[in-house]
Amino acid sequence: MTMNAISRSQIYVLDQDEALDFYIGKLGLELNTDQDLGFMRWLTVNVPGDREREILLEKPGPPNLDPVTAEQVRELLTKGAAGGFLFMTTDDAHKTYEELVAKGVDITDEPMERPYGIDFGIRDPFGNRIRIGQMFERP
Repeated sequence: MTMNAISRSQIYVLDQDEALDFYIGKLGLELNTDQDLGFMRWLTVNVPGDREREILLEKPGPPNLDPVTAEQVRELLTKGAAGGFLFMTTDDAHKTYEELVAKGVDITDEPMERPYGIDFGIRDPFGNRIRIGQMFERP
């Protein structure tokens, strides 16, 4: 068996409309799917032009979590203890950093050169951590 791609990732958010405002309005991602499945809202975003890889912005609850567990996840998420982690790339880390600062994004650390590139950290409104990096060419 051989896997050939990662097509979807998932993070928990407390408010899907607020998540859309952040991921589309501030980070510049685009809406992929917004569908009411009855038991949940299937809401995904993707990097512009890359509709093959999407991020599910999921509210804690059914069908994946029972009500008690969903409440525990919401509490941990609110405390910043259960957030997910996303890694994104950019062509210019310093420019992207300045644009996000201007938009009021929660910055966790400033751009720093590392062995693999220049990266910095941000946090979404729900505590999910995001690293944004300008990667160096591999030898």
